[in-house]
Amino acid sequence: MADAATKAAKYVLVKSVDMPDDAIKVEGYDFNNGVDLDGVVKHFLTTGFQASNFGLAIEQINKMREHRSKPANLSPEEQKYDPIYRPRSDCTVFLGYTSNMVSAGVRESIRFLAQHRMVDCIVTTAGGIEEDYIKCFAPSYLGDFSLKGGDLRPKGLNRTGNLLVPNDNYCLFEDWIMPILDQMLKEQKEEGTLWTPSRMIA
Repeated sequence: MADAATKAAKYVLVKSVDMPDDAIKVEGYDFNNGVDLDGVVKHFLTTGFQASNFGLAIEQINKMREHRSKPANLSPEEQKYDPIYRPRSDCTVFLGYTSNMVSAGVRESIRFLAQHRMVDCIVTTAGGIEEDYIKCFAPSYLGDFSLKGGDLRPKGLNRTGNLLVPNDNYCLFEDWIMPILDQMLKEQKEEGTLWTPSRMIA
């Protein structure tokens, strides 16, 4: 019995080392202080688990915003550029996302960032652009992850995660895009037009 107690003391009841002075204490937001969104977000960093990763992301974004607020050191050549093409700072912000982010409500956040020029370059998939156009024609709806495709297909519904997208949404998009693609093909064959994504958007 004494031997078991000795082993327990050796392997289980090990005395803790002193934590360093700069160790971050786990602490969440105290709602007794009122509902303060800034306070909640600031406490993500010290909440633990994924909230702390989210807090680190917020810190990084704030660093980018601070750096971006400083004007760029432009060369004489760059100063001649049209203001829309002229670098505004020495910090170039890239935003990358997949199509499901546009299918979800994150689309509105992405639009806000682009609308207010808070990002310099967007990197996405063809689906990311397609889904954006589709949502201009018709909305997606909230469903459930457990809904079965076999039950949804006869109803003309598609499931993306816990989102529902009616087939009609895709038909509206195709009715709009197909005449454009047909015209592009015609110009390519008859006039030798070489189409690139940037030329198509312009």
